[in-house]
Amino acid sequence: MTITSPTKAPGSVRPVRTAHRAQKRPSRFKPGAGQQLKGGPFAYIALAVVGIGSLLPLYWTLVAASHTQDEVLATTPPFLPGGRLFHNLEAAWEQANLGKAIVNSFIVSGCITLATLFFCTLAGYAFAKMRFRGRGALMTAVIATLTIPPQLSVVPLFMMMADLGWGGSLESVIFPTLVSAFGVFFMRQYLIEALPYELIEAAKIDGANNFRIVLSVVLPVARPAMMVLGMLTFVQSWNDFFWPYLALNQQNPTLQVALGSLKASYTPDESIVMAGALISTLPLLVVFVIFGKQIVGGIMSGAVKG
Repeated sequence: MTITSPTKAPGSVRPVRTAHRAQKRPSRFKPGAGQQLKGGPFAYIALAVVGIGSLLPLYWTLVAASHTQDEVLATTPPFLPGGRLFHNLEAAWEQANLGKAIVNSFIVSGCITLATLFFCTLAGYAFAKMRFRGRGALMTAVIATLTIPPQLSVVPLFMMMADLGWGGSLESVIFPTLVSAFGVFFMRQYLIEALPYELIEAAKIDGANNFRIVLSVVLPVARPAMMVLGMLTFVQSWNDFFWPYLALNQQNPTLQVALGSLKASYTPDESIVMAGALISTLPLLVVFVIFGKQIVGGIMSGAVKG
C-alpha cells in the first residue's frame, strides 16, 4: 500500500522552517565580534614611527639646551644630551625673568580656562536644550565669528584696552578671551547627544529651577567634554603669543612674551633659547600627566555613543 502525502489546501499557512534548517543558515556575524581588536606588526610599526616623530622635537630641545651654541650650530650637531643643561636653564631663567612670566601665564591661562568652561557650558546648554526666539540666528552669528581673522580686531581691541586703562596689565589679555565661539559650539554639539530631555523634565518635576538643573544635571553630564575643552583652552592660552605681545610689556610678560626677549638680542644664544623653550614646555607636560586620564576618557566618551 502506498501512502501519499497530504495535499495543501488553498490559502493554507506556509509551514515554519524547522530548527535544523535554521541552524544551517550562515551567520552574518563573524566569530569574536564585539571583542577588542588586536593590532598586527604593521600597527605597532606605525605607532612606533608616530611616537618617535612626536617625541623627536622635545628630545632635540633637551639636547640643544644641554650644549653650547657652537656645538648646536656645528656642521655635525650633537645627538646626545650634554652637561650644560642646568647652566643654560639658569641663564634663561635670569635673562628673561621667567619666574614672573610663569606665574603670569598660570594666572592668565587659569582664568581664561575657568571662564571659558563656565560660560561655554551655560551657552552650549541654552543652545542645545532651551527653546527661545532667535536661537538659530544667534547660533549662526556665533559660528560666523570663527571665520573672522583675529588680526582684524587688534586695533579696536587695543584702543578699547587703552580706554579702560588696562594697557600692559594682565586684564587686557584675560577679558577679551573669557568665552570662545568654538567652546560654545563644542559644548552645544556634545550636550545635544549626551543630555536627554527626560533628565531635564524629571528635574523640573522635582521642583528644580534652571540654576539647580545646571548644577545637578548639566555639569555632571558635560564633565567629559569640559575636560577636553579645558585642556585645549589651557594649552592655547599658554602658547598664545600674538595678542599678549601687543598688550603686555617686558616688565609684566607672560611666558611666551618673555621667551621672545631671548631672541630679541642681536646675536641670540640658541642653546639658552632652547632652554627657555624647555622650561615653557614642562608645565604643559605636568598638566597632561595629572589630567591625562580624564582628558582621554572625555574624548572617548564623545566618540562613542551608547
